[in-house]
Amino acid sequence: MRVLDHDTGNLLLAVAQTQSDARGTTLAELASKIGCWEETIDGARQHGILPMLFSKLSALEGAIPPNGMALARDEFERNAFHCFANAAELLVVLNIFEAAGIPAMPFKGVVLGASVYGDMTARTAGDLDVLIYYRDLLQATRILKERGYELTTKVLEDGSPEAKNYFEYHFERADDGMVLELRWRLELTQPRYKRNLGMDWVWPRRRTATLAGAEVPNFDAVSGLLMLCMHGSKHVWTRLIWICDVAKLLESEPELDWSFAIREAKRLGLWRCLALGVLLARGLAGARVPADVLRSFEKDRTVQKLANFFQNHVLNEPGRVPDGRVPYDIQLLAFRERVSVVLSPAFLRPNARDRAVVKLPKALEPLYYVIRPFRMLWDRTGR
Repeated sequence: MRVLDHDTGNLLLAVAQTQSDARGTTLAELASKIGCWEETIDGARQHGILPMLFSKLSALEGAIPPNGMALARDEFERNAFHCFANAAELLVVLNIFEAAGIPAMPFKGVVLGASVYGDMTARTAGDLDVLIYYRDLLQATRILKERGYELTTKVLEDGSPEAKNYFEYHFERADDGMVLELRWRLELTQPRYKRNLGMDWVWPRRRTATLAGAEVPNFDAVSGLLMLCMHGSKHVWTRLIWICDVAKLLESEPELDWSFAIREAKRLGLWRCLALGVLLARGLAGARVPADVLRSFEKDRTVQKLANFFQNHVLNEPGRVPDGRVPYDIQLLAFRERVSVVLSPAFLRPNARDRAVVKLPKALEPLYYVIRPFRMLWDRTGR
């Protein structure tokens, strides 16, 4: 992703704020400093907040150069068209799945826009994401192929995924460019996160959302919050939209059951993901968080350090992974997940780098299993 200039970054951070009171003058001042609206629009596009940018600039139209407003309006209308197309296709697919006896949970995209942002066109459309039971994967695949989709994921002869620890089928339709992804498991890191979070987790507590006048299944508030924090953490919080998603959900759920959210996060090994997502939503998007909850998250020094890192790098070095002795994705895991990783055969198995550190004769090669933990520690210490 492109590094944003200072003025564009400040404007996009102001756009990301969930609290709009007394912000008009600030936005106008920030917008007046933009020298190249093409680059600003491109920056908003890569961070997924173009609809939010247009919405907030519309109130300041007199203060924005005509070419800037025209560019923002064109992008907003393009995204709105994409949203309506996605919504129409999603409703058809969900109806066909329901008729076939396939429970399906849409998430992110237009459903998140409708349920959390209050308008499906207020969020970048993206692809269609649908969670199903693995048992229904083959039948759902046949249905999508009948609708003109092509499965681009490599599969075995029995229809199962070729790659191990892969939980997603990617479908594309050539005639209109529609992209749909079927998932049967939500994961943090592959293959290190061992929890099987799928339909058994979200379906019993499901709610409904209104999408284009129709009722569709939707995540409950706590599952939705944990999913968004897990997703953003997995992708190292590269885009502002993922932080805005968390902030918007918190804004739309003022009565969120924080006690249950924290218990559930701890039960699933997602406490640090939750804490990190909430701290970023608070720090970058102004999300309102109860003081006691905020304090409990800030007490974790690792989480606070990660939150500070992403706040400092999301605009000028998006996608950068924090340095340190412990890899970022391991820092996110709960203690028992970290122990399972360290003790896993894949982690302990010596590789070429271990053999390059110390040359041993063949008879002593089993000693590489002893050398490897020290070599891993030495590598991390040198970062």
